[in-house]
Amino acid sequence: MTHRELLASPEFRALVRRRWQVSLFLTVLLFILYYGYILLIAGNRVWLSQKIGPATTLGIPVGAAVIAGAWALTAAYVIWANRAYDPEVARLRERVKGH
Repeated sequence: MTHRELLASPEFRALVRRRWQVSLFLTVLLFILYYGYILLIAGNRVWLSQKIGPATTLGIPVGAAVIAGAWALTAAYVIWANRAYDPEVARLRERVKGH
C-alpha cells in the first residue's frame, strides 16, 4: 500500500474521524468544566465565598477540582491514544512499509 492509497483508505479516514470525535468530546468537557466554574463564580459568588476553614473558602477546593478535572481529561486522552489510536497508527504504518 502506498501513502496515497493509505490516505484514501476507509481505515485511515475512520481513524482520523475517531480521533477528532474523541478530541472534540474531551474539548467540550473541558470547556464545560472551565466555563462552568467561571459561570459559578459569576452567578453564585456567595456560595463559593463560604468559609470552610480559617482562611479558606469553598472556591479554593472547587478551583482545585477544576484543575484536577483538566488533568483527568488529559489523562483520559493519553490513555485512549496509547490503547487505541497509537496501535492503529502503527498497524497502518506497517502496511505502508510492507509495500
